[in-house]
Amino acid sequence: MNPKLLSTMLGFGMFFMVHAQQADCITDFNYLVNKMKTDYPGYHDKVTKNTEKELADLEVKLRAKITEVPDSCGRCLRAYTSWFKDEHLFVSRIRKNKQPAPGQPVKPARQHIVPDRETIAELGRKSTTIEGIWVSFRGKIAVKKADGENKYYGTVIQYPGYEPGQVIFEFIPREEHQFSAKNYPVYNNFEPVDCIASLHLDDRIFEIHGDNNRFVRQSASPVYDKALLYSYLAEYPNGVNIYPLAASLDDSTYYLRVTGFEDDLAENLVRPHWKEIMARPNLIIDIRHNGGGQDEYYQVLSSLVYTTPYESKGVEWLASEGNIRNFEEALKLGDIRNGEEGVKWINELLAVMKKNVGGFVIHPLMGKDVVVKEDTVYPFPKRVGIIIDEGNGSSAEQFILEAKESKKVVLFGNHNTAGVLDYSNRVNEELPSGKYEIYWPMTRSRRLPEHPIDNIGIAPDVMIPYPETKQLYDRLDEWVYFVKKYLEFSGQQN
Repeated sequence: MNPKLLSTMLGFGMFFMVHAQQADCITDFNYLVNKMKTDYPGYHDKVTKNTEKELADLEVKLRAKITEVPDSCGRCLRAYTSWFKDEHLFVSRIRKNKQPAPGQPVKPARQHIVPDRETIAELGRKSTTIEGIWVSFRGKIAVKKADGENKYYGTVIQYPGYEPGQVIFEFIPREEHQFSAKNYPVYNNFEPVDCIASLHLDDRIFEIHGDNNRFVRQSASPVYDKALLYSYLAEYPNGVNIYPLAASLDDSTYYLRVTGFEDDLAENLVRPHWKEIMARPNLIIDIRHNGGGQDEYYQVLSSLVYTTPYESKGVEWLASEGNIRNFEEALKLGDIRNGEEGVKWINELLAVMKKNVGGFVIHPLMGKDVVVKEDTVYPFPKRVGIIIDEGNGSSAEQFILEAKESKKVVLFGNHNTAGVLDYSNRVNEELPSGKYEIYWPMTRSRRLPEHPIDNIGIAPDVMIPYPETKQLYDRLDEWVYFVKKYLEFSGQQN
């Protein structure tokens, strides 16, 4: 083929590809803007006479950016939702793992020579540098220096979602015991993600910084390797508290670390230790980094701390056509929690939404203002310290608000909570291109406008003087012992 003709054809192909990319993104952007105006319950609270020009200018700027730089689509969509300063509202790229066609093998992002038995045996004898056989929580990889390159490839021996020999890491030496690295994760369609890796414990561990992912150099003892893998405390932790704990600290204090309200974790921590908790005057509930979940999953904690009836304002639902359609599709797909009871609850809400399209409605079973009154006020615990931080949002903040109504409770921390509560009950939907999805809340708190939480948070009652612990694992830290002593000395004064 004539080289000039080939070049022209490639140029036309690139032009049409870029044009299609622009068109897809503009369509997504227009859909997003309209979605916000019609289905987001905070739109008219935040787009006022004082702010509407600022938002309109941002729309013009972002449309121009999409036309000028089509690859900026995701950033522009996220920039628009970020303007509203609502952590329940965001755009996310849809990550679709590559699935092989029937009978076809997975096409790896990059293929390297599959280590044979001799190579694996040789690497297994390595005790320095990053070359060697490495074991993680999920699988096993071989790291070998590339011929003629100052680079090491980590290839899969056995790892979920990968074929043997598929490259999962690349390492380039940066300084002593540290590497610039690329990871080819399944969740990112095997597209590379830049990271940093480093060797520790006399080169027996390599750690991916900020990922809480580590590998142990394989030894002759699988038991030794597992013990090291599970006991190692990261030098570069990701800062996320994912280690729940229930423990008696002594005869006067019980400790609960509840890391989330996505499931019945709190129930599973409390019920087996009910008698121990009820036998002690002091209780510490540590919810650092608990980002929320569902209100129903913290009820067992609420019952522990309850002292007097209190009023709960609840939420109101935006009865937009899009929100109504979202519920109807969920019913059609059977994507409903709590079985027949959940279906009934949604149908009753839909009935009032359809009578008030475009307005806000209160679920008929929830009423306007609810007075929460428990059957029992437990004599123990007498004093409850709840440890909070800026990682608390959504249902975690709702729990804190309810707990604050108790005469037993004192909040401890050194920072306000995240402030992500005024708009809640988040759902999601694909944008027209199928490349992105929008997450948005459907409800607005009836505390508004008098008592906002978003972008303000809930302040601790008592400031903890110690710096934050980067990663707790299964340990206790100075925060816990500070709260323990505070509760003890408070009890001595009463």
